[in-house]
Amino acid sequence: MPEWLLILFRSAGLFIIALILTRLLGKRQTSRLTFFDLITGIVIGVIVATISLGLVNLTYGLVALVIWTAFPALIYLLSIKSKIVRDIIQGKETVLINHGKVLEDKLMEALYTPEDLLSQLRKKDVFNFADVEFAVLEPTGDVSVLLKKDSQPLTPKTIDLKVGRESVPQTVMMDGVIMDEPLAAMGLNRGWLHTELEKAGVAPENVFIAQVDSAGQLYLDLFDDAIQVPKPKTKDLLLATLKKCQADCELYALGTKSPEAKKMYGQSSQILAEVIADLEPYMKR
Repeated sequence: MPEWLLILFRSAGLFIIALILTRLLGKRQTSRLTFFDLITGIVIGVIVATISLGLVNLTYGLVALVIWTAFPALIYLLSIKSKIVRDIIQGKETVLINHGKVLEDKLMEALYTPEDLLSQLRKKDVFNFADVEFAVLEPTGDVSVLLKKDSQPLTPKTIDLKVGRESVPQTVMMDGVIMDEPLAAMGLNRGWLHTELEKAGVAPENVFIAQVDSAGQLYLDLFDDAIQVPKPKTKDLLLATLKKCQADCELYALGTKSPEAKKMYGQSSQILAEVIADLEPYMKR
């Protein structure tokens, strides 16, 4: 058999074996790559390459490949059970900034220069170290940052503002094709979608992507970027309708001469006013 054909078959077989063995290591290696994970990945790659090119004995190479796959998998299982093993394999967190004070001895321990620290802070959109309350170097090499209270972004919770719960938007159209399953998941159908597209003045075949949010608002992106699509106004229209109903009840209460009707319209107006007050924060994006 020609040498190139032998290398081809050997490489194809090793590719499948390596794929199976790396899957046995789990997803953790790609999601949380530690120094140990990096070394393991490099060694497995080198072993596979040397076996593929016939630089080592096939049996010896496969044994080494199994060892370098089985041992890390065993260590990962032990690290799940034991904090001591985790600390040895993954390392511990290192506090670099504590209460706004940079800890020079911890920087030296982590082999971090001031430039390294400032670079990591900039990656977290922090350009002034004085704004940092805590900064921790994770075992993966990332730096987690907690800003001081007066430097943290403003959130609805900070100002005690109620906001509505958001669910994941559903993609109901892609490349001009209507997707029935996401529509059904939102409790909608094709008739509703066609009606909304007509309101926007858009033909279905011109839609690149269409999504529906938790409030039932349709967002469109067209193939032709020059066409301006009107923004969804479902929330605005609902709020405006409620306010109109409340104003009409007040008007009817003032216009009627019947005490019973006046009382009924007054109560209805008050109920609608309370509903509007409760819903208005949730209508704001």
